[in-house]
This record gives sequence, structure tokens and C-alpha cells, in this order.
Amino acid sequence: MGIIKVENIRVFAYHGCLKEETKIGSDYRVDLEVKADLQTSAQTDKLSDTVDYVFLNRIIKEEMAQASYLLETVAKRILNRIFTEDAMVKKATVWVSKLNPPIGGDVEKVTIKMTEKRKK
Repeated sequence: MGIIKVENIRVFAYHGCLKEETKIGSDYRVDLEVKADLQTSAQTDKLSDTVDYVFLNRIIKEEMAQASYLLETVAKRILNRIFTEDAMVKKATVWVSKLNPPIGGDVEKVTIKMTEKRKK
């Protein structure tokens, strides 16, 4: 088993429960870690034998572009797409962070972390 990380993906999106958040938008950071068998790709040196991080980045950007009230919803959509579209992924963890959230204080970010394992 091996791990592929795609870290500090910066996205501007329109998530939130406040009307202002859905109009003016916010900066977000997404981090992703997937576990998969990387032994074959280590031997063959073929992209088709591994999890393509360009594909993972594209899923994140596409799902972040779809507005939601909750970060939990966005995280779940990202995980669902990964497991649906890439059979090699055995486990995935996603962190979705809203930078400078409007919660009345000096807060750098609020982060939702969600992990899923492939069902047998």
C-alpha cells in the first residue's frame, strides 16, 4: 500500500450558510490523501497503473465549484466521486478549509476532515 497526497489546493468558492458567503465567496484550501497499491506502478512506470493526481485535483475543483451550505457536504461529494471514478483508491481522507471564516474573531481557518474506506 502507498499514499498519494495532493496538498494545499487553493480554490475560490461560494459555500456557506450566510447569504453574504454565497454572494461574495471565500478562499478555501483543500488537502487530499489517498491510499492505493502503488507496487505495480512502481515497477511499470505507467500512469495507467496508479492514481493520477491530475484526476484528483480536477475532482476537487469541480466539486468545490458547486455551492453548498456545509463543508461536510462538499467533502462527502469529493470522496464519493473519488471512489466512484477510481477503483484503485482503497482509502481517502479530505480536508476542506475555509480561510478567514466570518465567525467574529481572528480565525485563520475552519477545517472539515472526512475519511472513507472502499466498501468490499
